[in-house]
Amino acid sequence: MTPNGSAIVAEGLRKQYRQTRALDGFDLTVREGAVCGLLGPNGAGKTTAVRILSTLLEFDGGRAEVAGFDVVRQAAEVRYRIGVTGQSPAVDEILSGRQNLEMFGRLYHLGGTEARRRADALLERFGLADTGGKSVKHYSGGMRRRLDLAAGLIMAPQVLFLDEPTTGLDPRGRIEVWEAIRSLVEGGTTVLLTTQYLEEVDRLADQVAVIENGRVIAEGPPERLKSMIGGDQLDVVVADGGELAAATAIVARVCGAEPDVGHDTRRVSAPVRHRVATLTEAVRALDDAGVAVEDIALRRPTLDEVFMRLTGHRAEQEESA
Repeated sequence: MTPNGSAIVAEGLRKQYRQTRALDGFDLTVREGAVCGLLGPNGAGKTTAVRILSTLLEFDGGRAEVAGFDVVRQAAEVRYRIGVTGQSPAVDEILSGRQNLEMFGRLYHLGGTEARRRADALLERFGLADTGGKSVKHYSGGMRRRLDLAAGLIMAPQVLFLDEPTTGLDPRGRIEVWEAIRSLVEGGTTVLLTTQYLEEVDRLADQVAVIENGRVIAEGPPERLKSMIGGDQLDVVVADGGELAAATAIVARVCGAEPDVGHDTRRVSAPVRHRVATLTEAVRALDDAGVAVEDIALRRPTLDEVFMRLTGHRAEQEESA
């Protein structure tokens, strides 16, 4: 336990590579036992922040503490208390899963018996006990990432840094990794997760920090960030795109707000104040006007909409780039 209950504290971190300012006054506080999702497009500074906080990179200004220790003056103490998993698995494909974990244990100066004990416990914890004797080259992508997470926990770290842990995985592999991360948090580990995947943050994070141009531009629980752009939304999808204009006018009148017309030319959305009453009135008004509706529903704003409002572009555009 740290004196102030914060596992990670960064204040005014700055880092510049020649003409590129990777971090420009980066501030972040993560409480113990939480999952913090660091969300931002490529080049926003996510990986630079993780490398600094995990003592792998020097910085130009500011200060940072991890697990209660200064990352510069007490770097050895920080390293003893953290685990780091990068964007690509660091396991050896020739060795078996068990041999990989035993090797990491010996690198941490564990004795042979203790290294084997930790390896067996972690294989069981991450659902790899049945495949621990197989060569890693026969593992699926999700299994390799779970093994990589297990390797980062050999010393039961207080803080685990995960830098885009599900990049390149199929949906099943991503779900496997999410389940593994949840099990870590249940054991008391604090997790700093960098990702471009909004769904990943929504599923896992207690806290979200949106980073752009090297600084945090918004921070808080996912629901609070969603509430920043309004409450519930009324979504209407018309059956015929030719009736979108009529549906937009009705939604604007019923909701008393400026609607947002979707890119698919058949969807219109607007914020609502009175959930059930507005939905009922919208259904009646659309029916009276003879507008055929394929779907109508109330929903909460998404993190994608938060991201777009804060940064001016959709997260998916950065992912595909």
